[in-house]
Amino acid sequence: MIMTDIATLTAHAAERLEAESPKRREVIEGARRVFFDKGFDGASMDEVAKAAGVSKATIYAHFASKDELFEALVLSERDRSAERLFAVDPAVDDIAGVLQHIGMSFMTMMVRPDNIRLVRMVVGVAEKFPRIGHSFFEAGPCHGGRRMADLLRGEEARGRLDLNGEDSVEVAHLFLNMCHGNFVKAMMFTGAEPPTAEAIATAVERAVRVFLAAYGAKVG
Repeated sequence: MIMTDIATLTAHAAERLEAESPKRREVIEGARRVFFDKGFDGASMDEVAKAAGVSKATIYAHFASKDELFEALVLSERDRSAERLFAVDPAVDDIAGVLQHIGMSFMTMMVRPDNIRLVRMVVGVAEKFPRIGHSFFEAGPCHGGRRMADLLRGEEARGRLDLNGEDSVEVAHLFLNMCHGNFVKAMMFTGAEPPTAEAIATAVERAVRVFLAAYGAKVG
């Protein structure tokens, strides 16, 4: 039986949410609506104040600038994703099923239109505000890789995987990147529609087969 310690996996997100005041969360939620509608350059603090139902003075009491507010939004969005991404259904008791579940959860999140908009905004501001790019990279891909690596090491300890002595974080990124297929790039660069659940499932199944061919525990 898979026993995933969800409290451990989401501790970072829970601590940040606990530290946020209700008013600060209101500001971030208002910023989310404005940034996702207008983009970073098109958003104004006046519009955020209106969307959040607060004064500009309240916003500046929590955030010194628009880029600092956007960085907080980026971290908030990553925390929301982390809370549900690596929660494994305890009823799934085979390694292929565990990986399939994670891959589906990961790709369903990755191809959400709001996620694509967020990634585009981060790419657009990263040159001017490299701190935002670093925050996104650390809170998103790096954090996800570490969480996946924790799970893979646990499965290796159960005798269901053999990582061959390789860096577990690198192996985790390999699996997640294989799940991507070409879906995210197509949406990012061409405005393609999100893939169907069936298309995602097929891509993830392929990633699971290849991954287990390399890292599945050898019997006999």
